[in-house]
Amino acid sequence: MLVLTRKPRQQIMIGDNIVVNVVEVQGENVRIAIDAPRDVKIFRGEIYRAIQEENQKAAAQLGDLDLHDALPLK
Repeated sequence: MLVLTRKPRQQIMIGDNIVVNVVEVQGENVRIAIDAPRDVKIFRGEIYRAIQEENQKAAAQLGDLDLHDALPLK
């Protein structure tokens, strides 16, 4: 893990096309702005983990189904 110290209005570059801007620091809170291509998905950590959990639950439920019984044949 890379740990950096930045001040407001300073940037962090990730690759050639992602820029993380430090917008504001107030006590323990840091506001950042991320400039990235539209195809790059950006989530807060807790939201990403919740999505992963839901995906795992859905995959487990599908694994419990017998797809031959669940899907009509054409």
